[in-house]
Formats: sequence, C-alpha cells, structure tokens
Amino acid sequence: MTFDEICELALSRKREMPPGASTTALFEKGTHAIGKKLVEEAAESWMAARYESKDAIALELSQVLYYVACMMAETGVTREEVYKNL
Repeated sequence: MTFDEICELALSRKREMPPGASTTALFEKGTHAIGKKLVEEAAESWMAARYESKDAIALELSQVLYYVACMMAETGVTREEVYKNL
C-alpha cells in the first residue's frame, strides 16, 4: 500500500465512519485523540528502532503513516499541502 492509498483509506473511513471501528472512535474524539495515537506510534517506532527487529520497526512506522493520514483527513490537510513542505 502506498501513502496515497493510506490517505484514501483514512478519508473513506472518515466519510463512512464504520460502526465499532477503532478509527471511527478516533475521528469521533477529534484531533486530540488522533494526535495521542500519532505520538504513541512515533514513540513505539523509536523504541522499535532501538531494541527490536526491522520487521517491528516497519510495523510501527506503518502505523505512524496511518495516523498521519488520519490527522490529515480530520483536519482537511491534503497530500499536496504536505508534499509542498517536504
């Protein structure tokens, strides 16, 4: 899955708000809850990089990317707006 596809997935989950989904619960709680997950996964990525395998690092980083996409969907920030700042 590419980052563009992750962003599309987050946007669709924001639109559809599937009942019982953890992402729905995050969107219902807003930027604070999404931000907490983003920080949590970033910290877990750091710890995985320090103490765990490459597979564990890749898993944690994939979760960071997902929550970045969720924050973008929640706040209406587009990929183009992010990309122009890279």
